[in-house]
Order: sequence, then structure tokens, then C-alpha cells
Amino acid sequence: MRNPFADFTPLERRNLIIYMLGIMMYKFGLEAFTGSITLLATERFDQEGGTFTKLGILQGLNQAFQCVGSIAIAPLIKRFPTRSVLAASIFGFGVLSALIVIIDASTGGKTPIGKDQRFGDWNSAILFPIYGIIGIFHGMVELIRRVIPKDIVGGDVIKLKKMDATVHVFYEIAGTSGAFFATFLVLKLGKALAPAMTPFLFVLAAITWMFIGLLDSDSQNRKALAGLEDSSILTQIGHGFSHFALSMYRGAQIVFSSRKFIWLIPGYSIPLFTHRYLESQLSPAFAKKILKESAYSQIMVGGSNFGELLGALFVLFFAGKVKTPLPWLRLDALGLLIIWILPYSYPDPEKALSFAWTLAAIWIPVSFGWAAGDVSLAAYIQSALARIERPDDKVSPLGAVMAFLYVFYIVLYAILGSVLGQVIDKADNKGKGDIRPALVWVGGVMYTVVCVVLFLATFIPKGSFALNPDIIDDVEIHEEDEFADDTAAYTEETKKQPSELKA
Repeated sequence: MRNPFADFTPLERRNLIIYMLGIMMYKFGLEAFTGSITLLATERFDQEGGTFTKLGILQGLNQAFQCVGSIAIAPLIKRFPTRSVLAASIFGFGVLSALIVIIDASTGGKTPIGKDQRFGDWNSAILFPIYGIIGIFHGMVELIRRVIPKDIVGGDVIKLKKMDATVHVFYEIAGTSGAFFATFLVLKLGKALAPAMTPFLFVLAAITWMFIGLLDSDSQNRKALAGLEDSSILTQIGHGFSHFALSMYRGAQIVFSSRKFIWLIPGYSIPLFTHRYLESQLSPAFAKKILKESAYSQIMVGGSNFGELLGALFVLFFAGKVKTPLPWLRLDALGLLIIWILPYSYPDPEKALSFAWTLAAIWIPVSFGWAAGDVSLAAYIQSALARIERPDDKVSPLGAVMAFLYVFYIVLYAILGSVLGQVIDKADNKGKGDIRPALVWVGGVMYTVVCVVLFLATFIPKGSFALNPDIIDDVEIHEEDEFADDTAAYTEETKKQPSELKA
């Protein structure tokens, strides 16, 4: 078999290896951090009341600030090497992630003895500004992660495809193992001290990425831009925000003006919300109130991450057989019905850990369908919007549509996250910890409604009534297009997340 990287230069191969080492450290640390912070917030808010309402607000705030970070990064990568901006962003992320550990440890926080967790003496309201500002750095890292491949292997499309596919596999491997390892850390160190390894991993990733060698073309292009650009960085950031507003307007205009695109809201934004809500709120709520150990939610998230990896790989292998996103989206819709297991689960308290692993296995097909649909849908969007791209466009139609769809998801999460959290909190107060009545609505009825809406939305495009259509809305998605999109499109929104906001 021919070496798939034989056409890479020695510098490109070196850059690819260095970048993959850094991205795995980043993803492993990120899973440990986000999982631990969610559990910490759940525990601290539970002592004050309004647990899941506040959790929804906290997570919505973080995601909103990710949008800000993704917009503000554009002028920086024009002035400085992308590797340097990426390293600085993750370094800042690492420093801020250490704040909560330092605050808790310095105010009397201790590692747990048995199941008794001793937190430090600090106000949980401090989580909101810290986690919000962290979102800015998170958004910066996530955006740069999408644009740096060109600086590593150049503009060759074939090389970019190979790099995207390779990095994606290792990225999800690190994510799955990181989520599982977070459970161990939380049980051993406690929810406040568990993220202690994240700053070290992020700093190591920053140092690692600084060894990425600059390509000659990248250096020349940046020198040219530096000579042409006279405005300050703050001015450019201001232009970035105005450009983003224009992108939102253009994206809404495109989406609502055509049968070809109107179905993308129920097909893309709403499933993204339900997937994130499952991992970020339903799983922690079930683990905390039903399994009586919030750390077990990270086991469920690990199963979800593994399902995402399998879904993306499955699309790669069967790209030539399933040529449109519709079969995957219908599978995603049906998979949502599995969530009905939550309100009718009565696990033995002594076997809570084994039940958490069972749910992790159950989440695999749920996330498999979502990831497969997300990967293939991004390929459709790119293929469809490529036809209306014009050289004189002030705003890229692709960037505008993806920005609109992602912000629609952010707004949806910010509103429904807190509203659904109130439903769970009310059931928690009435049932003295038994939240199953609320899970019937937020984990059963809501997901069933989304299932029906998503399934019906797949019949909106022209030519969609076939079981496995070869083409919809006169948009043909070539096999190579889907292969190219497997990483850039899938993790882009997913786990991530604000990368499309760069119009």
C-alpha cells in the first residue's frame, strides 16, 4: 500500500506530527476541564437552589463568548503567525482554567474523603465571569484550529483532505479517552481540583505548537499583508463585528428565501441543540439526581464522543453509497427516541456505575446518527452554496449561512437551556430529588417533537422522497467533497463550535 503521506514534504510531515500532538493534548485537557466545570457548577448550584436553571445560563454564556472570541481573532492572524496566535490563545485558556482550582484550594477546598466533597469558601457566582471569559479564548482556539491546516501543509486540496481526516480521528480518540479519564479525576480529586491537569496540558500544547515551522508562502503573504494594513487591531476587530452583523443578515436572507435552505434550521441548528443539551445538562442531571454521583455523567459523555467518532468514520467509508445527508438525518431523528429511557430508568443504587456504562453504550447510536448527519449535511451546504458564490461578494454566502445557523443554535440554547432547567428544578423541589417527571418532558416529549420535526424536514428538499436519493435540490455531493468535510465540517460545529462565525 502506498504511503498516503508520501507527497508531503519533510517540513509538512513534521508540522503535521507536531500539530497532532498538540491537538490531542488540547482535546484531552478540554474534556477534563469542561466536564469538571459542569459537575462543579452542578454541585455548587445545588447547595443554593435553581441548579439546572443556573447551569443552562452558565453554559449559554460561555458559548456566546465563544462567538466573540471567534470574531475577534481574524485581525490577529493577519498580523502574526497563526501558530503564535494559536499558542497564545491556548496559553490564555490554560491560565484562566487554573483560576478555579487556585481559588478553591486557597479557600479550604480538599480532595474528597469517600463521597464527601469539601469545597472552598467562595461564592459560586464567580463561575459566571470566569467561564464567560474562558469562552473567548475557547472560541479563539476553535476558530484558529480551522484555518491553521493551510499554514501547515499549504493550499494543496489533496494534502488538506488527508490532514483533516487524520487529525479528526486522533482528535476524537483524545476526546473519548479524556471524557472517561475525567470521571476518574473527579472521583479522586474532587470536582473543583479535577481540572488541575488541564492548565499543564494546555501550556504543553502551546509550547508544542510553537515548533510548527512556517511555510515560505505563509511568511511572504504575511509580510505583504503587514505592508498593506495600516489600521490598528482594535479598528480591525470593530470591522470584524460589523462584518459579522452583515453576515448574519445575509445568512438569514439566504436561509429564509429558498426551499433549498429553509429546512437547514430544523436539520442543523435544532439537532445541534438537542445533542449539546443531552451531554451538557441531561446527562449531568441524571447522574446527579438518579445515580447519585454526578461524576458518572462523564462516562456517558465518553460514550457519546465515541459515537460521534464512529458516525464520522462511517460517513467516510460509505460516502459513495449514501450521497446525500437525508438518510443520516432520518437516522438521527429516530435515534432521538432512545432518550425516552431516562425517565423510566430505576437503577439499583449499588450498581449505579455499571448503569452509567450502560447509558454510555446507549448514547453511542444516538451520537452516531447526529455526527453522521452533521458531517454529510455540511457537505451539502458547501456544495449548494458554492453555486451562488461570486467574486464581488462582500460576505461569503457559505460563511453567512453557517454563522446564522450557529448563532440560531446559540440563541436557542441560551433560552431553552435555562427554561428547561427550571422545569427540572421544579420537579426536583417537588419530588425531593426525583426528577423523572421532568425527564418525561425534557428528555422524552421534547426529543420526540424534535424527532418528528427533523424527520418531516428531510422531505422539504426537492427529490427527497426517495429512501436514499442520489441528488436533492439539483445539488450533487461528490465523494471527494464529503471526504474533505469530515473534519472541517463535523468538529467545526460540534464539539465544538464557533468556527463558522468567520464569514
